[in-house]
Formats: sequence, structure tokens, C-alpha cells
Amino acid sequence: MVLVVAEAREGALRKPAKEALSEGRRMADKLGAKAVAVIIGEGVKTLLKEISGYGMDKIYVADSAFLKYYHPMAYARIISEVVAKESPKVVLMGGTQTGRDLMPRVAIRVGGGYAPDCTGYEINGDSIIAVRPAISGKVIVKVGFKKYPAFMVLRPNVFGVNEDIISVSSEVVEISFEPTEVERKQIVKEFSIKTAGRPELTEAEIVVSGGRGLKDAANFAMLEELADLLGAAVGASRAAVDAGWRPQSDQVGQTGKTVSPKLYMAIGISGAIQHLAGMSSSKYIVAINKDPDAPIFNVADFGIVGDLFKIVPVLIERLKKEKARS
Repeated sequence: MVLVVAEAREGALRKPAKEALSEGRRMADKLGAKAVAVIIGEGVKTLLKEISGYGMDKIYVADSAFLKYYHPMAYARIISEVVAKESPKVVLMGGTQTGRDLMPRVAIRVGGGYAPDCTGYEINGDSIIAVRPAISGKVIVKVGFKKYPAFMVLRPNVFGVNEDIISVSSEVVEISFEPTEVERKQIVKEFSIKTAGRPELTEAEIVVSGGRGLKDAANFAMLEELADLLGAAVGASRAAVDAGWRPQSDQVGQTGKTVSPKLYMAIGISGAIQHLAGMSSSKYIVAINKDPDAPIFNVADFGIVGDLFKIVPVLIERLKKEKARS
């Protein structure tokens, strides 16, 4: 059996959750097994029909005001109890910050194996082999599991979402939840996300990132305008973050966030290996840099050698004209 942990935020399934649900169904079909989902939060019962549409045979739901925001101990306890009851072969979750924090906690509790940032997997008889990048993306590693269940965190934007809703009648199991005294001592009162109306960085299909070549924090306004025209998220290199030009939450790279958009625009970014580790799996990479020998051109699908302060304004004007025509 394949268990999928579906994550919701503000009453809606997150995109990585949809990817995990879709891949959970596909993996279950390959294994000839059932696909089961678990969702935790407040008001998440309204999502049961949507989750069922991804082909889940059974759905566990823990709906409580206490669970409105991610609570590491409570969430880990609930999922551990579901794992103990269902004995899944694999547990999948999207690679959000919550997924990367929660899955190793549960793996330790139940004594399973763990593989983060998975970009693929192989099925060899009764064995599951996770595929993931390592050493700053220089190599692709195949990870076997000595102990099951295998906990796999899926890199966002790598596994496709099943757009064809499956008509199934999922069995729903409501989890009776009551926080323990220890859990009550840790309470999240507010969860604030500042995206300025743009997609979240790790989930965006288009990312526009800037680096040291922008020279000043004020020049990121140009990238923000470009991003808004494209419906993109704004990212930054570590150099830009260290300079105080962008918040750490915008950092892409080994010590920042890993992104896998359909289009990644690296503007004024030289392409240090630490940055490449966070974006090299993007489907298409466009680089703009005045240095023709910048390492970013080694991974770029399209490269423009030139002054970004002349090139980006032209792109913005062209996009504005195209938008006006449509």
C-alpha cells in the first residue's frame, strides 16, 4: 500500500500535495496496491471529494482547530498512528518546508527509511529505489531502503499532476484527535507568508532570480515587474541575500530553497555551484550575464551575453505590448 500525506493551506490543497497524490496513485498501480491518503488541519473535510478524485481508495482525516497550523509533534503522532494501522510500503509527501520537516520525524518514530528531494524512483520486485540528486546536484544517487516503509519527499514541479479526476468512492476514516499535554505546550498562533501576490517560490512554474549583477536592492524592482508580467516568483542568489538586497526566504541554492520550475531566469547570477544545486533541475534555464565565461551558461538552455540593465527593460516592454494585444 502507498500512503500519501496531503498538505493543505488556507482551505486548499497545495500543488506539491496534488503532485504527491497523483504519483501515489501511479505508484500504487505499478505495485498492484491500494493508495491511501491522510490529511490534517482545520476545515479539511471540505477537501475530501477533491482528494478522492486523485484515485485514493481510503482517506484518513484529522480535522481540528488545534491542527490549523503545522504542529510537528501532533502531526507526526497522527501519521505514525496511520502508518501503524495500514503498514504501507511507501509514504509520499510533497517537498515543502513542512514535508521536509515532518517526514524524517515520522520515519524515526516508526523505524522506516527516508529519502529527501526525490526526483524519481524505480521498482525492483518488492524493492523501492529512490532517485535523487546529491553533492550539489553533481551526481544522481539511487537510494535503497533496508527498512520499510520508505518515506520519500518529492521535489516540487518534478512529478506531474493528474488532471483527469477519477470517479471513485473513497472510504473515509475520521481520526479522533485530542492533543496531549506536551503538545499543548507548543502552539502556533499565526502563520504569515509574504509573497506580494506572487506564486510561492518552490511551487512556481516560472522563477525570475537576480544576483550580484543587479548592483543594488532597488534594482530588484525591475525583476519584480518582469516577474509580475510572467506570473512568476522572484528568487535571489546567496550573494544578493547576504548583501541585504532580498530576504533569506527568496534565496535559491544549496543553503536556500530548491526550485524546479518550467522556466528559470538567472539574471546577473554568475552560477556558483551552490546556486546551481538549487535550480539545475529546472526544465528550461535562461541566463543573462555580461560575462561570457560565467558558469551559469554551462547549464543554461538559452544564454544572453550582455548588460542586464539594457536587456531586461526590453523584455518588459515586449511583454507589455504582447499583454496589451491579448
